[in-house]
Amino acid sequence: MNPKTKSVLFVCLGNICRSPTGEGVMRALVAERDLESEILIDSAGTIGYHEGKPADARMRAAASRRDIELLSRSRKLVPTDLETFDLVLAMDRENLADIKQVHASPTAEVRLFSEFLDEDWPTDVPDPYYGGADGFETVLDMIQAGCPQILEHLRS
Repeated sequence: MNPKTKSVLFVCLGNICRSPTGEGVMRALVAERDLESEILIDSAGTIGYHEGKPADARMRAAASRRDIELLSRSRKLVPTDLETFDLVLAMDRENLADIKQVHASPTAEVRLFSEFLDEDWPTDVPDPYYGGADGFETVLDMIQAGCPQILEHLRS
């Protein structure tokens, strides 16, 4: 890895809705700006229930309508993630608490995704899994609003 390369890990509960969306939106943004060699992007879940599965079909469909591909496979967060990534972003406060249980003293900067949004947005990116189609759109809106600020943070 290039020493100037920065890395970001998006984390939610099962790694099938919110965090793969963070990964996909960030990948699209980084590709659009031709920064693939500078930014490493991944996602994980605090539980391994969906390990190896693609993102939720409803989330993939909503993202696809915005020309965003969600290609990742679910994986569980591991302690070394908190040492190898520069920035680890929790989608909600419960995920943040779970991340902090995985590693006592991470070297990664661990933050809530919403810290990169203005105060008009909620603190937690809502989990759309048990809701209707509008929940997936809300998640995309929030993540698309936050990713440019995250990219600037990583590059600064």
